[in-house]
Amino acid sequence: MKKFVALSAALAVLTTAGVALAADGVVAAAALETIGKIAQAAAFAIGFAAFGTGIAQGLSIFSALSGIARNPETAPVIRLNMIIGLALIESLCIYALVVAFILIGKLPSADQLIGIVG
Repeated sequence: MKKFVALSAALAVLTTAGVALAADGVVAAAALETIGKIAQAAAFAIGFAAFGTGIAQGLSIFSALSGIARNPETAPVIRLNMIIGLALIESLCIYALVVAFILIGKLPSADQLIGIVG
């Protein structure tokens, strides 16, 4: 959670810096607009993935607990299958995190940003 908060703060700083520096020229504005789009794409990738996996995990756990409540003798089998399913669901969110990190890697460094703005 701390890494997600730090990533969100870094994206907010980059977007704010992009808006503040965009007044320096058309080329700088276009470059900063691209930087903003990359940052937004990374944020949306994580947001949608977290939303989807949260719903999927909630429904999975609800169904497993309902099944265990109806038939307590099958609890070990249901629990095992639920844990395997939760791991597979969570892997989808981790894939989105990897995509977001790849997108963040496409952002220019501070030196390159200064060179763009001029």
